[in-house]
Amino acid sequence: MSSSTAQATATPLDAATVRRLTSGIAATGEPRTTTAPFTGAALATIPQSTDSDVRSAFARAREAQREWASTPVRERVRPFLRLVDMMLSRQSEVLDLIQHETGKARLHAFEEVLDGAMSTLYYARKAPQLLRGRRRAGALPVFTRTIETPLPKGVVTTITPWNYPLALTMDVVPALLAGNAVVHKPDSQTALSSLWPRALLVEAGLPQELWQVVLGEPGDIGNALIDEADYVGFTGSTAAGKAIAERAAKQLTGCSLELGGKNPMLVLDDADLAATAKTAVRACFANAGQLCVSIERIYVDAAVHDEFVELFARQVRDLRLNSDLAFTADVGSLTSERQLARVTEHVEAAVEAGATVAAGGKARPDLGPYFFEPTVLTGVVEGTPVCREETFGPVVSVYPFRSEDEAIELANDTPYGLNASVFSRDERRARRVAARIKAGTVNLNEGYAAAYASQGASMGGMKESGLGRRHGPAGLLKYTEAQSVASQRVLGFDPAFGLSGQQHAKLFTAALRVIKALRIR
Repeated sequence: MSSSTAQATATPLDAATVRRLTSGIAATGEPRTTTAPFTGAALATIPQSTDSDVRSAFARAREAQREWASTPVRERVRPFLRLVDMMLSRQSEVLDLIQHETGKARLHAFEEVLDGAMSTLYYARKAPQLLRGRRRAGALPVFTRTIETPLPKGVVTTITPWNYPLALTMDVVPALLAGNAVVHKPDSQTALSSLWPRALLVEAGLPQELWQVVLGEPGDIGNALIDEADYVGFTGSTAAGKAIAERAAKQLTGCSLELGGKNPMLVLDDADLAATAKTAVRACFANAGQLCVSIERIYVDAAVHDEFVELFARQVRDLRLNSDLAFTADVGSLTSERQLARVTEHVEAAVEAGATVAAGGKARPDLGPYFFEPTVLTGVVEGTPVCREETFGPVVSVYPFRSEDEAIELANDTPYGLNASVFSRDERRARRVAARIKAGTVNLNEGYAAAYASQGASMGGMKESGLGRRHGPAGLLKYTEAQSVASQRVLGFDPAFGLSGQQHAKLFTAALRVIKALRIR
């Protein structure tokens, strides 16, 4: 692995910037000092909230939401359209911030800006269409007029993680556009990256009270976040998602949960191996593998397995690792000591059980406290943690298969079902294989970006990878309640025109037969 000597300094973030981004946050608890992943030094002092702060935030959000819900959708979208331009033109403000808080490479920080702007633009353009009332088939043709309208749920709790603090924070956008207010809990480690778009959106004209922010540990404020909400959106671990769903269910509060993954890639015998290996590098090691849709298992046809491993491992060994605040690194640091410990444990256990390290395999404290080399393993033994548990780091295992059926069985042999990919020169063949994989998104000749960045298509997990979807119409409409209003004219449902009950029944029977024959329904 190559590296650079030009590294990020240990200087804490500017206190004025921290104060500006955290202003207006409901936080009276003991502040927390975050750590810079690149250096291990103190980074910023972040305010923390109490249970009382959270409940007060909900009260303010409910007050603001009433007026916002009555605002025409075409007026609601205006600040969000301005936000897109602001994010793109002022991206330099946040790129350093994201790198300082997460330790990721600058190119991967830019992907957050790009994704956030793309998703905001999609929903700002589509909201007026998606939120308008629609004529539906009435009970009686001509005589019944039925309109279905999506109405806001009220106040939405949004809980976002540390790995993509800017991009995943943009989940608040469809919630707000749908007419809700939001109480948002970002991770404290990356709070400032999450708060940056909020500051821009308020500057663009969004009433500040609509987007409340609270910060703190789940054990301190988690119950209030669920109990006070009309809907909960969460991105994070499967264990945390199950706990949220259980508590929300007690009040019949709906939730959307994007959870863990152990995502497979299938390399068929006719794949372009050079192109596949190149794409696999990004699919496995973007954001140092700290990505819910990252590839952690690669299944390669036995006929091309050895050739693929050689091509892939060679490219992985050439990756550049450093902590530059510039576009010079291919891979950055892990974000925390906890992530480093998990990655180290998975790799060491695999090697002790007989796995071979084809590339990487060790920590790099010479570069920074949490750096770990992008690692490729072969010969991984069933039963070791890296085989089935989500590593959430720069580690991928490569396995051979001998038939398509075996490859599909291996890909589906997991409690997760978030993302997958299939590589083949024959797209029709790849689509047939993809249709048999139990995952919410499947990419053909790509690792994750093609499906994830398709803003008009739903994205989310099957099995223990979650409930609900982000992106697409579903990503906005989940924050609404459908209300049907039907009006009846002239002919009703009681016997009329002097007809007896029996005559009334015969009339409606005949009418239904006509409706069926004429394909009115």
